[in-house]
Amino acid sequence: MTRLRTFVERYFEFDALGARWRTEILAGFTTFITMAYIVFVNPAILADAGMPVRAVTAATCLSAAIGSLAMGILARYPIALAPGMGLNAYFTYTVVKGMGVPWETALGAVFLSGVAFFLLTAAGIRQLIVSAIPHELYAAVAVGIGLFIALIGFRGAGIVAPSAATMVTMGNLRDPNTLLSLFGLLLISGLMARGVRAAMLIGVLVTAGVGAAVGLVQLSPRLYGFGEISATAFRLDIAGALHIGLLEIVFVFLFVDLFDNIGTLVAVGKKAALFDRAHRIPRLNRVLYSDAAATVAGALAGTSTVVSYIESAAGVVAGGRTGIPAIVTGILFGAAVFLAPVLGAIPAAATSPALIVVGALMISHAAEIDWKNPALAIPAFLTITSIPLTFSIANGLAFGFTSYTLVRLLRGEWRAINWLVYLLTLLFLARFAWLGQG
Repeated sequence: MTRLRTFVERYFEFDALGARWRTEILAGFTTFITMAYIVFVNPAILADAGMPVRAVTAATCLSAAIGSLAMGILARYPIALAPGMGLNAYFTYTVVKGMGVPWETALGAVFLSGVAFFLLTAAGIRQLIVSAIPHELYAAVAVGIGLFIALIGFRGAGIVAPSAATMVTMGNLRDPNTLLSLFGLLLISGLMARGVRAAMLIGVLVTAGVGAAVGLVQLSPRLYGFGEISATAFRLDIAGALHIGLLEIVFVFLFVDLFDNIGTLVAVGKKAALFDRAHRIPRLNRVLYSDAAATVAGALAGTSTVVSYIESAAGVVAGGRTGIPAIVTGILFGAAVFLAPVLGAIPAAATSPALIVVGALMISHAAEIDWKNPALAIPAFLTITSIPLTFSIANGLAFGFTSYTLVRLLRGEWRAINWLVYLLTLLFLARFAWLGQG
């Protein structure tokens, strides 16, 4: 047993990263609880595409488990994966309902995009894209995603509400769920201020407990089983997705997922100090292969594109540094298919405060930006603001890349720009022209 533990600690570089088992496991629980909402939200969205809810629930848990375990074991990073929000909405409302494509064919398109990820990674293209991101924009992406996470938290808590006149406005602070979120926000903040390492996890669980005590939590008595997945597993139509008119769908799945993943990788990488001194991410190939494998597995199981989750930052803030948090998250997702009613008891009012706190902590990266240099400050500002305001990490990267390239060109520094940055800038411009919006 001692030898096994020594081997595991050496494999995950516990000493070099200053990792501790208790902290790593707590970080895994924290990440899982923060993103467990996907077990219920993803099936609800894909149900509108005509997919069976119980089957999609099982597929969601299984794909998240496979992706997170692969990331933790192979890549050894504290990044969890699950079907992506945004891409599931595109799958349902644009592809299936908007274009009239059967959900089986749409799953085939997701599968093909995953295969394309493998090929791009094997050819070294995805690695080049990540390494070509100017390191000056890393901090900006992290800050922008921090604001994005906070906005999701504020909205989930009911503190911020939509407004036809001003786009957003103050929510109803008298609403019981909003009051519960404010309690959770204060609790987590207080625990963190006192240096409690498990502040996020304790805050979420205590807040959920208070919600149960006051009747804000509803339990469902019916359990889910892996057998439910048979209604969607291997039902994808790859031949149909290869139709020339549907290759556009494959491209969109590929394009949006590619840059959303890069943005998440950069943000979580900054927070977990994964970058080396040359601003590179060690074992990047394994990270990208894990992502591609998760997307392929998700399509085979019966769910939309699987992506790296920005909520992984919650586990990193809780102290996660190795692949153990991702492994713990993966195991919990595997168990989640049987515990769906229990997970459903954790309301958004309990998880939203954690997202707000994570966003607050990620703002610290703004200090790394040279705000006196317009060539860096303007692209950084556009990146930071466009991510939450357009509700898209990909849009933020697009604005950042494009403005960075154009401003440096205007300064006459065209020779100093990586050739791949030029290519990516053209692709981003094409994306804006073709898709019109994110």
